[in-house]
Amino acid sequence: MLKEELSTLYRAYIDCLNRQEWASLDQFVHADVSHNGRSIGLSGYRSMLEKDFDEIPDLHFYIELLIVDPPSIASRLLFDCTPRGNFLDLPVSGRKVSFAENVFYGFQEGRIRRVSSIIDKAAIEAQISGT
Repeated sequence: MLKEELSTLYRAYIDCLNRQEWASLDQFVHADVSHNGRSIGLSGYRSMLEKDFDEIPDLHFYIELLIVDPPSIASRLLFDCTPRGNFLDLPVSGRKVSFAENVFYGFQEGRIRRVSSIIDKAAIEAQISGT
């Protein structure tokens, strides 16, 4: 897959997430997807995303940085949202927080096969502690 094609595919995937169009997720995510080294499959990946949107009703993915080097993508995603209750074991409890997620994707057969993700938990901790 060419850089431009992979970039377009990834942007369509992010749009799919933001629209919560779960029935279309299989167009972007491989049936045997893994997340942070754990094989969860498409159904597990979908459940993870549905849970995220349930716990964070105003969740929206913004692409700040996108680096495409087929068959891989590196992306920095920004979030400005209001999680209910605890988030990442932090007592956010309905406060608006802003943070970034650095994500690396490996594609296979034109779909996301591997996802490695790191969320900037320290940024959230600083906001909820008032520092």
